[in-house]
Amino acid sequence: MIKLYNRLGLALLLVIPAAWGNTPAENLAEAVRFKTISFQDRAQIDYQQFDALNSFLTETYPRVFSQLQVESVSEYSWLIRWPGTDETLSPILFTAHTDVVPVEPGTEGDWSHPAFAGIVADGRVYGRGTLDDKQGVISLLEAAEQLLAEGYQPTREIVFAFGHDEEISGLQGAGVIAQRMKALGLEFDWMVDEGGLVLLDSPVLPGKSLAMINVAEKGYLTLTLTAQGAGGHSSSPPRVSTIGSLSNALAKIEANPFAPKLEEPVRTFLETLAPHVDQPNQFLFNNLWLTDWLVASQMAKETLTQPMVRTTTALTMFNAGVKENVIPQRAEAKVNFRLLPNDTPEDVIAAIEAIIDDPSITVSHDRWNQRPGIADMQGSGFEVISAAIQSVYPDAVIVPSLLQATTDTRHYVDLARNQYRFHGTQMKPEQTASIHGTDEYISIASLEKTVAVAAAMLRLGGAR
Repeated sequence: MIKLYNRLGLALLLVIPAAWGNTPAENLAEAVRFKTISFQDRAQIDYQQFDALNSFLTETYPRVFSQLQVESVSEYSWLIRWPGTDETLSPILFTAHTDVVPVEPGTEGDWSHPAFAGIVADGRVYGRGTLDDKQGVISLLEAAEQLLAEGYQPTREIVFAFGHDEEISGLQGAGVIAQRMKALGLEFDWMVDEGGLVLLDSPVLPGKSLAMINVAEKGYLTLTLTAQGAGGHSSSPPRVSTIGSLSNALAKIEANPFAPKLEEPVRTFLETLAPHVDQPNQFLFNNLWLTDWLVASQMAKETLTQPMVRTTTALTMFNAGVKENVIPQRAEAKVNFRLLPNDTPEDVIAAIEAIIDDPSITVSHDRWNQRPGIADMQGSGFEVISAAIQSVYPDAVIVPSLLQATTDTRHYVDLARNQYRFHGTQMKPEQTASIHGTDEYISIASLEKTVAVAAAMLRLGGAR
């Protein structure tokens, strides 16, 4: 369902915004309080929370929602167009998402502050979504609101797309937004999605800021492994149970990770980094034609860099049994893989079946389509993002990089010539573990810089 908001009518409704004058930190904290959780079982999703968040956004950013062309897509997602003065120029696209992942049951007490309380304390905003990805939505809206207040008018059309179900594939959010864009005839010169960040004191560049513009992202594949066999009473167990055979298969998979290797854009990432690192890394990075195997093996030993050089394997779900004294006839597990750019689902499936080597285990899968390629590292989009970073982080070393996860970008592959991923968030390596984990937070200073980077990208991108 698509609703076209009447700009004048909405403006009249928003004469007195509820959150007028709030800081970005306060607005993000309020956004966190809406439990816009995407559950794998969509029946568990509380869509009233999405409605409430969207009402908050329209009230908090009155210029965006009254002066720009706003559509509600699939009830809870947004498509927002900021027309440019030169209609001959292809537009540019900025995306983010409003949904978040659940907090794992039983870990609620491990948080410094309740995950959905939206607490501002100790120079930080705490809560689920402060990094992934409500800060992306808030920073873009804050930046656009500021630019509109200044009277800024882009030369090139700027488009915002905020999906509501990225965490569960984005089919109803970004997927439908993309269909709407095709109906409108929109084609983008380049786009920026969530992802890249400014890493402080990373293992590869200690003591400095490393600004990583993701020019590619890893592929996504989940395999479902199923074992079936004799069930019955636990007093008379079979020689090998379904749980036993499936567990054995999973142990083999975990004991045989994919070999590390250097591929683009990681090779260019290291070559760009070479002038800024000490020996022997400088020699190693400058001579990857000779040292790539050594560099890959060393990177594979570090938690932070391992995903950059390996198709990763993660055992994520295991289901079997209905009662303690009943032997299950069926056991099922899910294994999630994040694929390097040149690895295919067929490669992974063939390798896993060979590792398991057990005909009693069946392997099935659902594949994600439209995998993004590697964006132009010399293109105008990369130049705009780099200039925006330099304006906020003048000492940062800017490099192209690989996003270890997946995003809504795949839905826009046919619409944008180049796909980049970057938010201006600065953090230390250990903070990245809180994304989808415990004690997620963003520092207020980092949030303010994220808004500044967003404003610079909009201003610079819209001016070209």
